[in-house]
Amino acid sequence: MRRALRLFIGLTFLAIPASLRAQLSAQSADTLAVAMDSADEPGLVRSIASKIAAPVRFVRNFRSGSDRAGYAEARAVAERATGYRVVVDIGAHRLYVIDGSDTLRSAPVATASNATLHYGGKTWRFKTPRGVRTVLAKDTEPTWNPPEWHYVEVATENGLALRYLARGQVVRLRDGTRLTTRGDEVGIIQPGETSFVPLALDEHIVFDNTLFIPPEGTKHRSVPGELGHYRLKLGDGYQIHGTPFQKSIGTSASHGCIRMTDEDIEWMYRNVPVGTKVYLY
Repeated sequence: MRRALRLFIGLTFLAIPASLRAQLSAQSADTLAVAMDSADEPGLVRSIASKIAAPVRFVRNFRSGSDRAGYAEARAVAERATGYRVVVDIGAHRLYVIDGSDTLRSAPVATASNATLHYGGKTWRFKTPRGVRTVLAKDTEPTWNPPEWHYVEVATENGLALRYLARGQVVRLRDGTRLTTRGDEVGIIQPGETSFVPLALDEHIVFDNTLFIPPEGTKHRSVPGELGHYRLKLGDGYQIHGTPFQKSIGTSASHGCIRMTDEDIEWMYRNVPVGTKVYLY
């Protein structure tokens, strides 16, 4: 009767600090050469890349002249920045933590897919925004609250209809089963029964070839594990966080957030304080 869908969310040595030298020794020159463009990277990173190996030119693709101009403007702002900061090269899928002229951390990241989703007269564009943001807060073991576009994606990919379920609403299914909510749970009441049976939390709510969007604030609208173990909030729903999908790191795969490996996001959590500026281009 019920169709279950699991959640799928989706640097040799210069005058470098000892901590950074240790980090660099664990990385291959080839990896760094591919990730960096000596003409593109800021400060110390640029000199490091040119010393390690002949840099591989990263080819950027712009959608339009305004897109190119937006990149150039945001990059110029990042290059003028001083102090302790985070710099994200969106197209090259690379994040740097810089203190003055010293690069303390260089890490691969996943950035937005730049895909566009249309449904019901609405349009979502999944991009990592350029500009300057601030680390507003950070936490451990964050929980993800899927937005509307997540359910639209799942319904579209699986050929399902989409319907909202409101708190207290009772939906009578084709076989007589009633779908409803009790408190912060979504569940069913079988035909001829009065007992409320909560539904599994790790499955989408699918009945009668329809994906039901659970109400905000219910347990079914809260997904643990999808953001890894650490998160830095940048505002407007954008975050730097971990991910269970480690193979996506270094690609355009997210819906706008910046994903990092388990090791890198833990370092970020422990070493990047709230209030740090983040420059994205």
